[in-house]
Parts: sequence; C-alpha cells; structure tokens
Amino acid sequence: MPLRLHDTATREVRDFVPLRPGHAGIYLCGLTVQSAPHVGHVRSGVCFDVLRRWLEVRGHEVTFIRNVTDIDDKILAKGEEQGLAWWALTAVTKRQLDEAYALLNVAPPTYEPAATAHVPEMLELIGELIDRGHAYPAADGSGDVYFDVASWPAYGELTRQRVDDMEAAEDADPRGKRDPRDFALWKGAKDSEPRTASWPSPWGRGRPGWHIECSAMAGKYLGDAFDIHGGGVDLRFPHHENEQAQSRAAGQDFASYWMHNAWITTSGEKMSKSLGNSLLVPNVLERVRGVELRYYLVASHYRSHVEFSFEALDEAAAAYRRVEGFLERAGGTPAGDLPDALPDAFAIAMDDDLGTPAAVAVLHDTVRAGNSALAAGGDAAAEATAVRAMLGVLGVDPDDPAWGGRSDDRLTGVVDALVAGLLEERARARADKDWARADDIRDRLKAAGVEITDTPDGPTWST
Repeated sequence: MPLRLHDTATREVRDFVPLRPGHAGIYLCGLTVQSAPHVGHVRSGVCFDVLRRWLEVRGHEVTFIRNVTDIDDKILAKGEEQGLAWWALTAVTKRQLDEAYALLNVAPPTYEPAATAHVPEMLELIGELIDRGHAYPAADGSGDVYFDVASWPAYGELTRQRVDDMEAAEDADPRGKRDPRDFALWKGAKDSEPRTASWPSPWGRGRPGWHIECSAMAGKYLGDAFDIHGGGVDLRFPHHENEQAQSRAAGQDFASYWMHNAWITTSGEKMSKSLGNSLLVPNVLERVRGVELRYYLVASHYRSHVEFSFEALDEAAAAYRRVEGFLERAGGTPAGDLPDALPDAFAIAMDDDLGTPAAVAVLHDTVRAGNSALAAGGDAAAEATAVRAMLGVLGVDPDDPAWGGRSDDRLTGVVDALVAGLLEERARARADKDWARADDIRDRLKAAGVEITDTPDGPTWST
C-alpha cells in the first residue's frame, strides 16, 4: 500500500509521489519565538517528526526545513513590554524552544533558518514580484511594499475562498494599499521602533512582512518546487494562502502537498498565551515524563483537535507504562530492522494519512499478545521486537538515548518482581476462593500506587 496523505489544499487523500524518487522535501512553518512554548506550540513539531520518521522508514531521504520567525510586530511589542531588546527576547525564547523539542525527542531539522538571516533572499523575491506586476511600493511614502491581490486571479485557491468574501489584511496601515486585502511584503521603518529592527532596502529601511519570510526560506533550501508544506491549521489563512500566492506569482511551483495539524484546546478554545490557559512544557513535565507526554500527543491523529486534560494525560502515561512493563518482562530485546519488524497492520495504519490512533491500537494488541505468551510460560521475543519497532516510529522507544537512558532500570526490575510475586499470591487466594485475602493484596498494592486490572489474559498492573 502506498503512503497516502490528506492534502488540505485539495481536501483529498492522495498517494504521496515525491518530486525526486527516494527523496522528500518538507517545509514546516516553525514558531515565532516571542514566548516560552506550551504544549499546543510543540504539537506541530511532534506531528511532523512522526511524518519524517515514517518517510525514512519507507526509504526516503528527507530534507526537513523548520524555520524560526525571529522578527515581527509581536516580538517588538513583547520585548518592549518586558524591557528587553527584541533580539535578546528571541535568543532566550529560542533556547526554551530547543529545550522543549529535545525533551520530547523531536529531531533537529536538516536546516533551521531564521528570518533575520535571510533578508537578502526576501528582498530579491519582492523585487521579482514587483517586476512581474504582482507587487507595488506604497505611494504614501511609508516605505511599505504590498502584494497586489487583484493581480493574481488564483488568490484564495488554497482555502477555497472568494476575494470578495475576505476581510481586509490588518498587517499594515491601509492608507498605502490599493485594496484593503493586499498584504505587506515589506514594512517601512517607524521612528517608534528600534533601528536594529530594520534593514536597508530599495524602498528605504524596513523589515519583512511575515508571509514573505517563509516563501524566501523555502525557496532557498528546497528550490522552486518541493513536496510537503506543513504547519498548524490556524496558518492556512492568511499565512499559507499568502505564501502560495506570492511564490506562484513569482514563477515557482511551490508545495505539492499541504498538511495541517489541528489544535490542542482547553475548554474548547485554542491553547494560547492570550487565553491564559497555556501549559508550558517544563511545567507539564513535572507531572509526567517527556516520553509520556510525547506518547499522549502522538496517540491522537494529527488532524484531530485534542481537548487537553491532566486526567487524559495521566491515562496516556499509565498506558505507556504498561507497554514499558511488558518490554521489561520480555527482557532486553533489540529493536531490530524497522521495516521487517513492523506488523503489517501498523504499516497500513501509518500509510493511511499517518493513522497513529490505529497504529497505537496495533501496538497494544501486540503487547497483549506478548503478555499472554509470557503468562503461558512462553517466549515473547517476536512481540517485543515488534513493539520496539513501533515505538521507534512514534519516537517513544524507552531505550532511545534521547530520553537520557533509564537509570532506574535495576530498581524497576526489583519492583516488577515484587509486584509479580504479590499477583501470584493473589491468584492463589482467588483460586482458593479466599476473597478477603485477594482483596487485601489488591488494596495494599493500590495504597502503594499500583493499579491492578483483571483481563481475560490475566492481571496487569501500572503505577
């Protein structure tokens, strides 16, 4: 079965056919480094890390670009609010973002371009748009340059909107615009802004608009045509619509597939700093481990909105620990060769638009089969190898060095043996119909933080 991806541009699930055989070029819109990242921020990084891993399993060499937006209106405002130079704010926040990604085992991109390092490429692209009649310098002397929406008949095709139904672009003073929906490619410097936040240009000192940044960086590192452009669903309009319009108006084919991950919400609203309901990654990791938080994120389909709750997070962490417990009982089984070790049902699920919920179900089915084999006194090496392979694709293999190793392995083995002994004693009590004794053992384990679940394949436990 070929890998099939849901293309949000066409709203169809299409077979993935790379432009270059054996290669995949991905551009992911990274974060604007204005504040410490919360769980909602890092979801796109985790989702597209899974995509990257799966493409590599499928034999593709992946060039993965994830940019950083390190200059925009919000950054300037945040810096002023906090009494920091804008560049100092972005440096601190970028380090926090790097730490959050590392804590969740998100592999570094092939390249991670910053907007402020690519102003020459942006100026070149803006000049090309002006030469082609798709952009114009404002006539009001502001130094702004705008994309002429009316000059590009295909504008709106990504999100299937009519220009007449669109609201005005609120990214610059409308006085210099021919049409209120025209968007800024370049913003003239203002006296109220620090000089360090502007660069020389043919239209005077200024800084780039948000949308031109990604078009210029994608073109530099992936060329005029590449395979997949990704980002959060909230970026579809206006950001991605504007990216596609300006890139194609400049003569580029741009992205063949568009993929968008859904939000993480709290109380039905997008998780964001403005709502005051954000959950910073280090704070969440005081409650669960990084591997458990990542498991929670990958267990949901990337296009499904996730209503965050600590109860659901705790349940996911307990489910992951049951998988770990099986691997420890099965012994130190190597992960093996991924394509050969992966169950067919897991591969089918992943090939169906990265169907991680179905893939996780296969993972737990395999764990149950392994536990049954162990309970019967048999060997579960094949199941353990398959489990390790599946966990590797999802980025949650407990033995991955990214998690810093498991220094408590010896203690875990001791605890596992003690719990197993008490479960055997409980099983004998139940066989003798000594229900009081069986309940007492269960209650003692529960008081120690050990939950017992009776299943058709025998009891399992988790902490």
